[in-house]
Amino acid sequence: MATQYSISGTTAKGIAASVERGISEGELAPGDALPPVRRLADELGVSPGTVATAYKELRGRGLVVTRGRGGTVVAEAPSVASRRPPRVPAGLVDLAGGHPDPAFLPVLRPPAEVRPAFGSHRAAPRLAALEELTRAWFARDGVPGERVTFAHGALDCIARLLSVELRPGDAVAVEDPGFHHLLDLVPALGLRMVPVAVDAHGMAPDALRAALRAGVRAVVCTPRAQNPTGASLSPARRDELVALLREFPEVLVVEDDYTVEVEGPVAPTLAAAGLDRWAQVRTVSKRLGVDLRWAGVAGDPVTIARHDGRMLMTSGWVSHVLQETLVGLLSDPAVARLVASGEAAYAERRRALVDALGSYGIRSVGASGLNVWVPVRDESAVVNGLRTHGWWVAAGARFRIGAPTGVRITTATLVPEDAARLARDFADVLGDRQATYGG
Repeated sequence: MATQYSISGTTAKGIAASVERGISEGELAPGDALPPVRRLADELGVSPGTVATAYKELRGRGLVVTRGRGGTVVAEAPSVASRRPPRVPAGLVDLAGGHPDPAFLPVLRPPAEVRPAFGSHRAAPRLAALEELTRAWFARDGVPGERVTFAHGALDCIARLLSVELRPGDAVAVEDPGFHHLLDLVPALGLRMVPVAVDAHGMAPDALRAALRAGVRAVVCTPRAQNPTGASLSPARRDELVALLREFPEVLVVEDDYTVEVEGPVAPTLAAAGLDRWAQVRTVSKRLGVDLRWAGVAGDPVTIARHDGRMLMTSGWVSHVLQETLVGLLSDPAVARLVASGEAAYAERRRALVDALGSYGIRSVGASGLNVWVPVRDESAVVNGLRTHGWWVAAGARFRIGAPTGVRITTATLVPEDAARLARDFADVLGDRQATYGG
């Protein structure tokens, strides 16, 4: 435990709040050990049961973990704060954000008039026109669209699905490496993450099997453009994973198809396989812009009903002004052409970097999506080395639990000519200190 921080409190809630405050203020760092229960009880003048209850609450919220004889320590990804990326230094080319190229995003045109609504929209939360477009959107790709609903983005939806299905302390299988905001969200909900390795075709079957047998209650995965590796489900891999999941019909499977319409042909999905408990979430932030905080969700009847029941008690509905804006964008042929041109450009730019790195013997992966993942031995050394050449890339630590080290490079705005220069600089960085940086 950090010697400069003293835990206080005379009740279980007070002790837990003191520890949380220490974590949020940086006084208690990931891996720091908390005092043994009896010792802290003696120091605070409370019963051991009071301290044990505080530690149990902290464990349930994902703030600390217990390591047997190693005691209770601060979790590696405390849920009181998100692992926000560092600010991009001035003068550097930003290839760390994972965002689409604004050149391929349409100008947003909200309705010209927004007439006052009488009361609320809880009785009719979804506009019929957008609901019909959403059903067709899912059905086109073989995903059952009989039951759809809306949410305020993918993470909003996933958080609601997990919170109504699971209890604090339950386990969730997540991709490793995976989407960093999801890796923050799961422990913030008081849930335990079980990492599942990812290869070029998605979740590795053996790793998922181990997670299912360990008792996970939900699986969150990506059918294509997996962030950060760009993995995309193959038909054979989809069939393997479906066969496994059918042995555990009570497990909720949530697919985040966040790059639909931006990434190539339709990928095989678990959502189209007829599982008992499932939901697929689709967003438009990569396709139409980050200000459109909307997600369309398809799922089985129980899952959709539970999601909507919780939403009814909180935000109630997605803004109808936003829904009307979406109807106009999704129905506009000019917007469809713009999105298609972006899809072609993203594929060209991603392949250009993979090929350019390959010409220097640098292995990378990026079969789909907006990013390329490059395995390296020392993330910080590579990030700092590329910084001296004018590039800003993302260290892989934000995306990993136990997966090997790497860096993520967003290629959405990286034209082929610049990809060649970046690859040359990458090779220079690796060559300068090969023993330290690795490849």
